[in-house]
Amino acid sequence: MKKISKLVILMIATFTLAFNVQQLPSNTQTAQATTYVYVTRTGKHYFYKRHDRGLNRAKKVYKVSLTTAKKRGLTLSATEKAPKKKAVHKKKVVHKKKKVVRKKKTVHKKKVVHKVVKKVTAKKAKSVSTSKLSTLKYHGTQTVIINKNRPSFSKATLSTKKGAWQKYSNLDVENRATDANAMLNKRLMPKKARAALYVDPTGWHNKKLKSGWLYNRCHLIGYQLTGQNNNWKNLITGTRSLNDPQMTKYENETAKYLRQSTRHYVRYEVKPIYQGSDLLSNGVEMRAQSIGSNSIRFNVYIFNVQKGVKLNYKNGTSKIS
Repeated sequence: MKKISKLVILMIATFTLAFNVQQLPSNTQTAQATTYVYVTRTGKHYFYKRHDRGLNRAKKVYKVSLTTAKKRGLTLSATEKAPKKKAVHKKKVVHKKKKVVRKKKTVHKKKVVHKVVKKVTAKKAKSVSTSKLSTLKYHGTQTVIINKNRPSFSKATLSTKKGAWQKYSNLDVENRATDANAMLNKRLMPKKARAALYVDPTGWHNKKLKSGWLYNRCHLIGYQLTGQNNNWKNLITGTRSLNDPQMTKYENETAKYLRQSTRHYVRYEVKPIYQGSDLLSNGVEMRAQSIGSNSIRFNVYIFNVQKGVKLNYKNGTSKIS
Protein backbone atom coordinates (compact mmCIF):
# COMPACT_ATOMS: atom_id res chain seq x y z
CA MET A 1 0.00 0.00 0.00
CA LYS A 2 2.90 2.36 0.81
CA LYS A 3 4.55 1.54 -2.54
CA ILE A 4 1.37 2.45 -4.43
CA SER A 5 1.12 5.77 -2.55
CA LYS A 6 4.75 6.67 -3.42
CA LEU A 7 4.12 5.81 -7.10
CA VAL A 8 1.02 8.04 -7.21
CA ILE A 9 2.93 10.96 -5.60
CA LEU A 10 5.82 10.52 -8.07
CA MET A 11 3.45 10.64 -11.06
CA ILE A 12 1.73 13.81 -9.77
CA ALA A 13 5.10 15.56 -9.24
CA THR A 14 6.28 14.64 -12.78
CA PHE A 15 3.07 15.91 -14.40
CA THR A 16 3.27 19.22 -12.45
CA LEU A 17 6.95 19.78 -13.46
CA ALA A 18 6.20 19.17 -17.14
CA PHE A 19 3.26 21.54 -17.09
CA ASN A 20 5.37 24.34 -15.47
CA VAL A 21 8.16 23.92 -18.06
CA GLN A 22 5.67 24.52 -20.88
CA GLN A 23 4.50 27.74 -19.21
CA LEU A 24 8.01 29.31 -19.03
CA PRO A 25 8.33 32.49 -21.24
CA SER A 26 10.79 32.54 -24.14
CA ASN A 27 13.80 34.90 -23.71
CA THR A 28 15.37 34.24 -27.11
CA GLN A 29 16.67 37.41 -28.74
CA THR A 30 17.62 37.85 -32.40
CA ALA A 31 21.07 39.30 -32.86
CA GLN A 32 21.39 41.99 -35.42
CA ALA A 33 23.86 41.29 -38.21
CA THR A 34 26.85 43.66 -38.56
CA THR A 35 26.76 45.87 -41.67
CA TYR A 36 30.03 46.05 -43.64
CA VAL A 37 31.16 48.72 -46.12
CA TYR A 38 34.18 49.31 -48.36
CA VAL A 39 36.67 52.14 -47.94
CA THR A 40 40.09 53.28 -49.21
CA ARG A 41 43.05 54.35 -47.15
CA THR A 42 42.79 58.10 -47.94
CA GLY A 43 39.20 58.41 -49.23
CA LYS A 44 36.49 60.49 -47.56
CA HIS A 45 33.58 58.17 -48.37
CA TYR A 46 32.40 54.59 -47.82
CA PHE A 47 30.63 52.28 -50.27
CA TYR A 48 28.14 49.42 -49.80
CA LYS A 49 29.09 47.89 -53.15
CA ARG A 50 32.62 46.56 -53.64
CA HIS A 51 32.60 47.29 -57.36
CA ASP A 52 31.06 50.77 -57.21
CA ARG A 53 32.50 53.08 -59.89
CA GLY A 54 33.81 55.35 -57.17
CA LEU A 55 36.32 52.60 -56.23
CA ASN A 56 37.54 51.98 -59.80
CA ARG A 57 40.77 53.91 -59.36
CA ALA A 58 41.54 52.80 -55.82
CA LYS A 59 44.75 50.77 -55.45
CA LYS A 60 43.51 48.92 -52.39
CA VAL A 61 40.06 48.57 -50.88
CA TYR A 62 39.33 47.63 -47.26
CA LYS A 63 36.24 45.99 -45.79
CA VAL A 64 35.25 47.52 -42.43
CA SER A 65 32.10 47.78 -40.36
CA LEU A 66 29.75 50.69 -40.99
CA THR A 67 30.26 51.82 -37.39
CA THR A 68 34.06 52.00 -37.91
CA ALA A 69 33.65 53.97 -41.14
CA LYS A 70 31.40 56.55 -39.47
CA LYS A 71 33.79 56.88 -36.49
CA ARG A 72 36.49 57.85 -39.03
CA GLY A 73 34.24 60.63 -40.24
CA LEU A 74 33.51 59.00 -43.61
CA THR A 75 30.26 59.70 -45.43
CA LEU A 76 28.26 57.69 -47.96
CA SER A 77 29.47 58.12 -51.55
CA ALA A 78 27.19 60.13 -53.85
CA THR A 79 27.41 57.29 -56.40
CA GLU A 80 25.10 54.99 -54.45
CA LYS A 81 22.29 54.92 -51.94
CA ALA A 82 22.15 53.24 -48.54
CA PRO A 83 20.47 49.81 -48.64
CA LYS A 84 16.94 49.65 -47.33
CA LYS A 85 16.57 48.14 -43.88
CA LYS A 86 14.53 44.99 -43.67
CA ALA A 87 11.35 45.37 -41.70
CA VAL A 88 11.28 43.40 -38.48
CA HIS A 89 7.85 42.05 -37.57
CA LYS A 90 7.36 41.59 -33.86
CA LYS A 91 4.80 39.22 -32.47
CA LYS A 92 1.96 40.96 -30.79
CA VAL A 93 1.53 40.06 -27.14
CA VAL A 94 -2.05 40.47 -26.05
CA HIS A 95 -2.63 40.96 -22.36
CA LYS A 96 -6.16 40.59 -21.18
CA LYS A 97 -7.08 43.38 -18.83
CA LYS A 98 -10.19 44.06 -16.90
CA LYS A 99 -12.03 47.07 -18.15
CA VAL A 100 -11.95 49.84 -15.57
CA VAL A 101 -14.14 52.83 -16.40
CA ARG A 102 -12.78 56.04 -14.97
CA LYS A 103 -13.81 59.58 -15.64
CA LYS A 104 -10.96 61.55 -17.18
CA LYS A 105 -10.40 65.13 -16.15
CA THR A 106 -10.16 67.60 -19.00
CA VAL A 107 -6.76 69.31 -18.90
CA HIS A 108 -6.33 72.52 -20.91
CA LYS A 109 -2.69 73.00 -21.95
CA LYS A 110 -1.35 76.45 -22.61
CA LYS A 111 0.19 76.91 -26.03
CA VAL A 112 3.89 77.74 -25.79
CA VAL A 113 5.22 79.65 -28.79
CA HIS A 114 9.00 79.52 -29.28
CA LYS A 115 10.41 82.34 -31.38
CA VAL A 116 13.12 81.19 -33.77
CA VAL A 117 15.86 83.73 -34.34
CA LYS A 118 17.82 83.23 -37.56
CA LYS A 119 21.52 83.80 -37.10
CA VAL A 120 23.79 84.62 -40.04
CA THR A 121 27.47 84.00 -39.40
CA ALA A 122 30.34 85.33 -41.46
CA LYS A 123 31.79 81.83 -41.85
CA LYS A 124 28.77 80.57 -43.81
CA ALA A 125 28.70 82.62 -47.00
CA LYS A 126 25.41 82.75 -48.88
CA SER A 127 25.26 80.58 -51.99
CA VAL A 128 24.51 82.56 -55.17
CA SER A 129 23.94 81.64 -58.80
CA THR A 130 26.50 82.19 -61.59
CA SER A 131 24.15 84.52 -63.49
CA LYS A 132 24.27 87.10 -60.66
CA LEU A 133 28.07 87.34 -60.33
CA SER A 134 28.46 90.52 -62.40
CA THR A 135 26.12 92.39 -60.02
CA LEU A 136 27.38 90.85 -56.78
CA LYS A 137 28.57 93.42 -54.23
CA TYR A 138 31.42 92.94 -51.75
CA HIS A 139 30.29 93.00 -48.10
CA GLY A 140 33.41 91.96 -46.20
CA THR A 141 33.60 88.27 -47.22
CA GLN A 142 36.11 87.87 -50.06
CA THR A 143 35.22 84.27 -51.04
CA VAL A 144 31.58 83.24 -51.47
CA ILE A 145 30.02 79.91 -52.48
CA ILE A 146 28.39 79.55 -55.89
CA ASN A 147 25.52 77.17 -56.78
CA LYS A 148 25.74 75.42 -53.38
CA ASN A 149 29.41 74.58 -54.16
CA ARG A 150 28.38 72.36 -57.10
CA PRO A 151 30.71 72.74 -60.15
CA SER A 152 27.96 71.49 -62.53
CA PHE A 153 30.21 70.55 -65.45
CA SER A 154 28.51 68.79 -68.36
CA LYS A 155 29.10 65.02 -68.65
CA ALA A 156 30.82 65.48 -72.01
CA THR A 157 33.55 67.69 -70.52
CA LEU A 158 34.19 65.26 -67.64
CA SER A 159 35.45 62.53 -69.97
CA THR A 160 39.14 61.54 -69.72
CA LYS A 161 39.26 59.66 -73.05
CA LYS A 162 41.40 62.43 -74.58
CA GLY A 163 43.68 62.52 -71.53
CA ALA A 164 44.89 65.81 -70.04
CA TRP A 165 44.25 69.08 -71.91
CA GLN A 166 44.09 72.86 -71.45
CA LYS A 167 42.29 75.59 -73.40
CA TYR A 168 42.40 79.38 -73.10
CA SER A 169 39.73 81.55 -74.71
CA ASN A 170 40.74 84.47 -76.94
CA LEU A 171 41.08 88.00 -75.56
CA ASP A 172 37.93 90.09 -75.98
CA VAL A 173 37.63 93.50 -77.68
CA GLU A 174 39.12 95.16 -74.57
CA ASN A 175 42.13 92.77 -74.69
CA ARG A 176 40.96 91.11 -71.47
CA ALA A 177 41.52 87.45 -70.58
CA THR A 178 38.10 85.78 -70.56
CA ASP A 179 38.16 82.08 -69.63
CA ALA A 180 40.55 79.21 -68.94
CA ASN A 181 39.59 75.51 -68.97
CA ALA A 182 41.54 72.29 -68.41
CA MET A 183 41.44 68.59 -67.65
CA LEU A 184 44.32 68.59 -65.20
CA ASN A 185 46.68 65.69 -64.63
CA LYS A 186 50.13 65.23 -63.12
CA ARG A 187 51.60 65.02 -66.64
CA LEU A 188 50.71 68.69 -67.29
CA MET A 189 52.50 69.96 -64.18
CA PRO A 190 55.85 71.76 -64.81
CA LYS A 191 59.16 70.25 -63.73
CA LYS A 192 61.10 73.51 -63.47
CA ALA A 193 60.72 76.76 -61.53
CA ARG A 194 58.64 79.59 -62.99
CA ALA A 195 60.46 82.33 -64.92
CA ALA A 196 59.82 86.04 -64.29
CA LEU A 197 56.56 87.52 -65.59
CA TYR A 198 56.66 90.47 -67.99
CA VAL A 199 53.08 90.58 -69.39
CA ASP A 200 51.04 93.60 -68.21
CA PRO A 201 47.31 92.63 -68.27
CA THR A 202 44.53 95.20 -68.70
CA GLY A 203 44.09 97.54 -65.73
CA TRP A 204 47.74 97.23 -64.68
CA HIS A 205 48.44 100.33 -62.56
CA ASN A 206 50.52 98.92 -59.76
CA LYS A 207 51.67 100.76 -56.64
CA LYS A 208 53.65 99.98 -53.51
CA LEU A 209 51.77 99.73 -50.22
CA LYS A 210 53.10 99.30 -46.68
CA SER A 211 52.19 95.62 -46.92
CA GLY A 212 53.78 95.19 -50.38
CA TRP A 213 52.66 95.60 -53.98
CA LEU A 214 48.95 96.21 -54.60
CA TYR A 215 48.64 94.07 -57.74
CA ASN A 216 49.92 90.70 -58.96
CA ARG A 217 50.01 89.34 -62.49
CA CYS A 218 47.42 86.73 -61.61
CA HIS A 219 47.26 83.39 -63.47
CA LEU A 220 43.74 82.09 -64.11
CA ILE A 221 45.08 78.52 -63.99
CA GLY A 222 48.09 78.53 -61.67
CA TYR A 223 51.57 77.88 -63.07
CA GLN A 224 52.03 74.86 -60.80
CA LEU A 225 49.07 73.12 -62.48
CA THR A 226 49.88 73.55 -66.21
CA GLY A 227 53.25 75.32 -66.59
CA GLN A 228 51.60 78.27 -68.44
CA ASN A 229 53.48 81.48 -67.62
CA ASN A 230 53.61 84.60 -69.85
CA ASN A 231 50.37 83.72 -71.61
CA TRP A 232 48.18 86.79 -72.25
CA LYS A 233 45.07 84.60 -72.30
CA ASN A 234 45.85 83.26 -68.81
CA LEU A 235 46.74 86.48 -66.94
CA ILE A 236 44.67 89.23 -65.31
CA THR A 237 45.42 92.12 -62.97
CA GLY A 238 44.54 90.85 -59.50
CA THR A 239 45.07 92.21 -56.00
CA ARG A 240 47.58 90.51 -53.77
CA SER A 241 44.82 89.13 -51.54
CA LEU A 242 42.93 87.74 -54.56
CA ASN A 243 46.02 85.90 -55.80
CA ASP A 244 47.37 84.82 -52.42
CA PRO A 245 45.95 83.49 -50.15
CA GLN A 246 42.49 83.21 -51.78
CA MET A 247 43.16 81.62 -55.22
CA THR A 248 46.36 79.93 -54.06
CA LYS A 249 44.42 77.97 -51.43
CA TYR A 250 42.33 76.15 -54.06
CA GLU A 251 45.29 75.74 -56.43
CA ASN A 252 47.38 74.10 -53.70
CA GLU A 253 44.57 71.65 -52.78
CA THR A 254 44.25 70.65 -56.43
CA ALA A 255 48.02 70.33 -56.97
CA LYS A 256 48.40 68.13 -53.88
CA TYR A 257 45.69 65.76 -55.16
CA LEU A 258 47.23 65.56 -58.67
CA ARG A 259 50.72 64.76 -57.35
CA GLN A 260 49.42 61.66 -55.55
CA SER A 261 48.89 59.67 -58.76
CA THR A 262 49.00 59.96 -62.56
CA ARG A 263 45.53 58.38 -62.47
CA HIS A 264 44.07 61.49 -60.82
CA TYR A 265 42.25 63.91 -63.12
CA VAL A 266 40.53 67.20 -62.24
CA ARG A 267 38.17 69.19 -64.48
CA TYR A 268 39.06 72.83 -63.82
CA GLU A 269 37.84 76.28 -64.90
CA VAL A 270 38.63 79.86 -63.86
CA LYS A 271 36.64 82.75 -65.30
CA PRO A 272 37.17 86.48 -64.56
CA ILE A 273 33.95 88.49 -64.13
CA TYR A 274 33.81 92.07 -65.51
CA GLN A 275 31.19 94.80 -65.42
CA GLY A 276 30.64 96.31 -68.85
CA SER A 277 33.93 97.47 -70.39
CA ASP A 278 35.86 97.63 -67.08
CA LEU A 279 39.54 96.75 -67.52
CA LEU A 280 39.81 95.40 -63.98
CA SER A 281 37.72 92.35 -63.13
CA ASN A 282 35.37 92.43 -60.14
CA GLY A 283 36.53 88.92 -59.24
CA VAL A 284 36.97 85.38 -60.55
CA GLU A 285 34.83 82.26 -60.46
CA MET A 286 36.79 79.07 -59.73
CA ARG A 287 35.24 75.63 -60.08
CA ALA A 288 36.72 72.12 -60.10
CA GLN A 289 35.67 68.47 -59.95
CA SER A 290 37.95 65.43 -59.52
CA ILE A 291 37.01 62.58 -61.85
CA GLY A 292 35.61 59.46 -60.14
CA SER A 293 35.47 61.02 -56.68
CA ASN A 294 34.68 64.21 -54.75
CA SER A 295 38.20 64.64 -53.36
CA ILE A 296 38.32 67.97 -55.22
CA ARG A 297 34.94 69.67 -55.60
CA PHE A 298 34.25 73.39 -55.36
CA ASN A 299 32.55 76.36 -57.04
CA VAL A 300 33.47 79.72 -55.53
CA TYR A 301 33.62 83.41 -56.43
CA ILE A 302 36.53 85.51 -55.12
CA PHE A 303 36.27 89.31 -55.08
CA ASN A 304 39.16 91.31 -56.58
CA VAL A 305 39.58 93.64 -53.59
CA GLN A 306 42.35 94.80 -51.24
CA LYS A 307 41.80 95.94 -47.66
CA GLY A 308 42.46 99.67 -47.18
CA VAL A 309 42.43 100.44 -50.91
CA LYS A 310 39.62 101.79 -53.14
CA LEU A 311 39.91 100.41 -56.68
CA ASN A 312 38.71 102.04 -59.88
CA TYR A 313 37.55 99.03 -61.92
CA LYS A 314 37.16 101.15 -65.08
CA ASN A 315 40.92 101.48 -65.55
CA GLY A 316 42.65 99.81 -62.57
CA THR A 317 43.79 102.98 -60.78
CA SER A 318 43.46 103.12 -56.99
CA LYS A 319 43.39 105.29 -53.86
CA ILE A 320 44.38 104.53 -50.29
CA SER A 321 41.16 104.66 -48.26
